[in-house]
Amino acid sequence: MELTQLTEIMRNSGVAGAGGAGFPSYAKLDKRADTIILNCAECEPLLKLHRQVLEKYALEIMTALDVIAKAVEAEKVIIAVKASYTGAVNAVKANLSKFENMEIGLLPEIYPAGDEVVTIYETTGRVVAPGSLPITVGVTVFNVETILNVYNAITSGSPVTYKYITVAGEVKNPITLKAPLGITYGELIAMAGGATIKEYAIVAGGPMTGRIAHDSDVVTKTSNAVLVMPKNQYIVMKKTTPPEINLNRAMAACCQCNMCTDLCSRNLLGHPIEPHRFMRAISNGMTEDLNAYVNTFFCSSCGLCEMYSCGQGLAPAALIAKTKGMLRQGGVTAPKGIEAEQVHPQRDFRRVPMSRLTARLGLTKYNVPAPLVDELVKADSVKVMFSQSIGVPSVPVVKAGDRVKAGDVIGAAPEGKLGVAVHASMDGVVTEVNDKYAVISAKG
Repeated sequence: MELTQLTEIMRNSGVAGAGGAGFPSYAKLDKRADTIILNCAECEPLLKLHRQVLEKYALEIMTALDVIAKAVEAEKVIIAVKASYTGAVNAVKANLSKFENMEIGLLPEIYPAGDEVVTIYETTGRVVAPGSLPITVGVTVFNVETILNVYNAITSGSPVTYKYITVAGEVKNPITLKAPLGITYGELIAMAGGATIKEYAIVAGGPMTGRIAHDSDVVTKTSNAVLVMPKNQYIVMKKTTPPEINLNRAMAACCQCNMCTDLCSRNLLGHPIEPHRFMRAISNGMTEDLNAYVNTFFCSSCGLCEMYSCGQGLAPAALIAKTKGMLRQGGVTAPKGIEAEQVHPQRDFRRVPMSRLTARLGLTKYNVPAPLVDELVKADSVKVMFSQSIGVPSVPVVKAGDRVKAGDVIGAAPEGKLGVAVHASMDGVVTEVNDKYAVISAKG
């Protein structure tokens, strides 16, 4: 398949990164890439879906990877997966002989192995420079479900209308569901047998990088997990602490032990992000050390510094995120042309084991199977967002009263701008539409 044809298919089928920020996947297609990496690290505790999807659809995913590699003329495809995901590893190995220049790259059982900069180093030995994209070292990275969506688009013309999502924590039956885009988190919790506690909080995404959400929030193309947690659970309390309290605690308790920097995954790869230096500057009101603030742009937001490293329970990651936002509002951008220093000689001894991280977060009891039910769940209505990826929101092309079928375009890809199309996730009637979302009802 020609690159231009593949690009158009992915754009019009609404394929965006199925996790993280949701970068439009067609924009990653680049002939400078000599290596394509499939990221199946899934390194946040409790998430199960990527390994489950890879195990079930290994051949389909590998077929799509082969199409992409040939379109961009890449020399190699690496399927990066943790050795502990034995089902996924075995499924890949069973199909490797069908493809040339495709191999498995076994990842260590650490966090954050899924950070693409870390994944690239672990599988290729290449270090992406601070603030640079993977393509600068000849690599393009996709996650598992994204590539399954590519396969569906190129083989059957099926657009992205659903999302695999793990529902875990304080629910009766932890499960991984195939959910239509726009269904509410509350409905998914009910499908997992309901919550086992009366008062709970919802973390959307992983325990480390997820956000506090609500029952009425809806599934988008980047949704990966709905975690039901007690309101006094450690990760919930960390995510609900106001910035001013985090700052006051830093002013009162930061002892400059350097542990946040010593265990920082990006710092260990030679990037100039030093959380302890930032904490010293912000907690003392220092303005002369500008690099302490500007270098926060090189933080990956993995959350390790505040969820695991800090013995004082402080929140470097939250304060860094707040600072980056304020810098951007002030027109400050990340420094360009920064080179990475040498990989830290102690890096291998400072990597954080998943079992220890899970225990530190108080999540061991929730780390149970969440079986994949590969049947699309039904909804009476859905609220499909027009902005589900990085870039410009899709442009509504339906109006209230229109009858649509699953897969119909309801939001067109913005012409000449970064963005993807959005499609109806169920049959029904459009009952409400504005520039942010469209509501589709089965009963009209």
